Amino acid sequence: MTTRSLLSAAVLGATLAIGGCQPGTETASTQVEQVALSESEKANALFEEMFMESVMSSPMSQTYLGIKQDYDKLDDYTEAASARELERAKANLAKLQTINVAALDEQTALSWNLMKDQLDQEIASYRWRYHNYPVNQMFGMHSGLPSFMINQHLVRSEEDALAYISRLHEFKRVLGELEANLYKRAELGILAPKFVYPYVLSDINNVVSGAPFTDGDDSTLLADFKGKLEQLELEETKRSELLGQAEKALLESVGPGFASLSSTVKAIEAQADTRDGAWKLPDGSEFYNFALARTTTTDMDAQTIHEIGLAEVERIHDEMRAIMKQVGFAGDLQDFFEFTRTDPQFYYPETPEGKQAYLEEATALIDDMKTRLDSLFKIKPKADLVVKAVESFREKSAGKAFYQRPAPDGSRPGTYYANLYTMKAMPIYQMAALAYHEGVPGHHMQIAIAQELEGIPKFRKFGGYTAYTEGWGLYAELLPKEIGLYEDPYSDFGRLAMELWRACRLVTDTGLHAKRWTREQAIDYLLQNTPNAESDIVKAIERYIVMPSQATAYKVGMLKILELRDKAKSNLGEAFDIREFHDVVLKQGALPLATLESIVDRWINSKRES
Repeated sequence: MTTRSLLSAAVLGATLAIGGCQPGTETASTQVEQVALSESEKANALFEEMFMESVMSSPMSQTYLGIKQDYDKLDDYTEAASARELERAKANLAKLQTINVAALDEQTALSWNLMKDQLDQEIASYRWRYHNYPVNQMFGMHSGLPSFMINQHLVRSEEDALAYISRLHEFKRVLGELEANLYKRAELGILAPKFVYPYVLSDINNVVSGAPFTDGDDSTLLADFKGKLEQLELEETKRSELLGQAEKALLESVGPGFASLSSTVKAIEAQADTRDGAWKLPDGSEFYNFALARTTTTDMDAQTIHEIGLAEVERIHDEMRAIMKQVGFAGDLQDFFEFTRTDPQFYYPETPEGKQAYLEEATALIDDMKTRLDSLFKIKPKADLVVKAVESFREKSAGKAFYQRPAPDGSRPGTYYANLYTMKAMPIYQMAALAYHEGVPGHHMQIAIAQELEGIPKFRKFGGYTAYTEGWGLYAELLPKEIGLYEDPYSDFGRLAMELWRACRLVTDTGLHAKRWTREQAIDYLLQNTPNAESDIVKAIERYIVMPSQATAYKVGMLKILELRDKAKSNLGEAFDIREFHDVVLKQGALPLATLESIVDRWINSKRES
C-alpha cells in the first residue's frame, strides 16, 4: 500500500467509525477516540523501543546522541553483527504488523508507514551488504575512527578520559574486523578501483605519524587526547598517568591495528583494476537500480535521470551566458569558465591567513543569513552552528564541504566543515552558495529542526532520506537569491556553478554506473561543462565512483521541492505564504519525495477549503 493510500485509509477509517455514531451517543464516540489514542500510543511506544534497541546496540550511535552508557566501547563490524541486525529488522517488522493501522491518528499512521518502508529496505539491502567499499577516500574506519574520537568523544571528566583510552584499545579489534570485510569482498570480486588505495594508505599514514609512533610532533590522536586532558582540573600526577595510559593504548592497539590494515590494503590493491562503475560488481546493474531507487525515493531509471541532467545542464549554461553579458565578458562559455578558474581575484591565497579569511567570511555569510530568516521561515533551529576547516589528517581525501549535526543535548553545535586543503578548489564566488547549502538555510536548518521536533518518534528525528536532505540543501542555495542576495553577478554565477555541478552529477553518475563511462570520460565531461578546478573535478568523480547513486539525490530532490512549491503557488494564489510552505516541508522531518508530495497536497487542499 502506498503512503498516500495508507494515510487515507487510516483517516477514512477513523472518520467512518466516528461518523457512524448516532446523535446523542457521546459515550460511543468517546470510546472510539480512546481506542484510536490507545493504538497510537502503542505504536509510538513500539517506534521508541525499536529506535532505542538499535541505538543501544551501537556504542558509537549512543555517543552521537549524547548517551554515555557504552562510552568505552566501539561498534561490532562482524558478519555476525550484520546477521543480528537483519534478524532484528525482521522481528521488528513482525511487531509492526500487529498494529491496527486503521485505528491510528494521522501522524502516527505516517510514522508507521515510514517505519515499515525503512524495515523493508533494511531487509532488502541485506542482499547487497557487500556491494560497497568499506575503505575509500570518502569514508571508512581508517579515517572515521580517528574523526569519531576527535569530534564526538567529549572528555569532561576523568571517567570520560578513561573511556577514551578504552576506545583506543578497541581500535585493533575494529580494524581487524574491517580487514575481514575487505577480504570477503575480494573473494566476491568487489574491489575498489586502483585510484582509491593511495588515498587510503595516505590517511592511514597520517594517523600514525608523530609521537608516540614516530619522532616529531604529537600524532593526531595523542594531540587530541592531550588537548582534552588540559581542559580538566586534574592533579599533575593523574594527568601524567592518564597520558601514559593513552600512549600505551596507541602503541599496543592503534599502531599495530593500522599497520595490519595497511598491509591488507596493499595486498588488495594488487588485485584491483581500473574499472570504475557499479556495473562491474556481481549483478551490478540490478544493484545500481536498487541504489537509485533508494537514493532518489523515486522509480526513475538511469536513462531518465541522465536525460534530466542533460536538460538541466543546458538550461543553466544559458543562464550563465546571461551573466557573461552582464559583466561584459568577451568570449564563449568555455573562455568564461577558464577565466573564473584561473583569475587570482576569485581565490584566497594558499596561506594560513587565506584559509582563516575564508572561514571568517563563510561565518559572516551565515550570520547575515540568520538575520533574514523571519521572511522565509516560522520555525527555526535552536542549535548553534560553527564553521571549521576539515582536519589536516583527512583533508587531502575528504570532500569539498560537509555538515555534522549538533548533539541533541546541546553539548555540541552543528558544524559546517570547509575543506581548505587546496584553495583553488574553493573559489570565493562559490562561497555563499556553499555556506547556505551546508549551514543556513540548508543542512543545519533542516537537520537541527528535525531533531528538535516534538510529537514525532526519534527514528524520524534522526533518520534521513538523501533526496530530501540534499534536495533541501540545494534548494536552500536558491532561496537567498529570492530575497535579494547574490547581488554581485559573480556570486550569482557561483550559485549557478554549484547548481550546474549537481546537474552534471545526474549525467556523470549514471554515465559511470549504467553507461560504463570511464573515470577519464567523466572527468572530461566536467572539465568541458563546469568552471570547477581540475583538482575539484577529479575528487568529485572519484567520489561518485565509490558512492554509486548518492550524487543523483541533490537535483532530483531540489526539482521535486520546486515543483511542489510551484504547485502550491498556482493553486493558492495570494493565499500562498512561503513561510507556511517551508513549515509544511520541514515540520515532518526527512521524508521520501512521494510522501512529501502527499503532505503538501493535503496542505494545499486544506488551505483551499478554509
